[in-house]
Amino acid sequence: MIIVRSPLRITFGGGGTDLPSYYEKYGGFAIGAAIDRYVYINLHRAFKPGYIIKYSSMEKVQRIEEIKHPIIRESLKLLKMDDHLEIASMADVAAGTGLGSSGSFTTALLKALHAYKRNLIHPKELAEQACYIEINKLGEPIGKQDQYIAAYGGITCFEFTKKSVKAYPLKLAKEIMYDLEDNLLLFFTGYTRDASGILTEQNRKSKANDKAMINNLHVIKELGIEIKKTLEKGDLSKFGQLLNTHWEYKKKCSKGMSNEKINQCYDLALKNGAVGGRLIGAGGGGFLMFYVTDHVKLRRAMGRAGLEEVRFRFDFEGTKVMTLS
Repeated sequence: MIIVRSPLRITFGGGGTDLPSYYEKYGGFAIGAAIDRYVYINLHRAFKPGYIIKYSSMEKVQRIEEIKHPIIRESLKLLKMDDHLEIASMADVAAGTGLGSSGSFTTALLKALHAYKRNLIHPKELAEQACYIEINKLGEPIGKQDQYIAAYGGITCFEFTKKSVKAYPLKLAKEIMYDLEDNLLLFFTGYTRDASGILTEQNRKSKANDKAMINNLHVIKELGIEIKKTLEKGDLSKFGQLLNTHWEYKKKCSKGMSNEKINQCYDLALKNGAVGGRLIGAGGGGFLMFYVTDHVKLRRAMGRAGLEEVRFRFDFEGTKVMTLS
């Protein structure tokens, strides 16, 4: 029996510049944090020949090629699994909410398969294998930050180039980290969505050298770098303001990035204790994250607006084997 967990993530800045269509030409930068909300993979050898796959659906097949779940199928192929397995997945938060669940799922699954084969794997290699499956094999129009943050954990900076990804922890004083953790609040908008449409639009425009899109991503990258510097200086008030500016530029990436209800909730938050914030993920739904000065006022306002809070702490362990027997 093998149980692996992989953290979900929140992004502070630079999201969108981790797509190959942008960073292969201009270099990308993103900064984000793993949180203590997880995707879990349970794996063990099946009693009878075949593969039993349990997620939102259930599959029973005899051959890997028959598996419908694309990430599971391609992961088993990549590691040349020739044994009969039962694989089940669970998550603390539903997919389609902008917290990087697909990247967390893939890193957790690969970690479990490596553990089954008694392989040690570095977080960088784990992240790259997950990216290879999702981006190269399955052709998803996504970036690399989700897989990397899930694999590494912590509050981490990533520099993306055509040749490599450089990952390093944010140099954050412990007391500032505690204040940041205490003053960041997450609220579910009530919308789940498939981000592929928004990301496909960004990808297409970046590949076509659309001037407005490229210039917007340039600004988003610079804001990500400025957020890094601001956090390292410990200026959390300015950090909140930069989140607000970052969100304004993210909305310019696609008309589907936000909607009337999200905009109304965002404006309500700014009037009720939030310094600034942003929608987490590619847009269109999921979670609103705010840096706040008045927790009680904001929680009451968001509650009246029908938004549920999900509390969290930072995760510093990354993708981890919990049980191996």
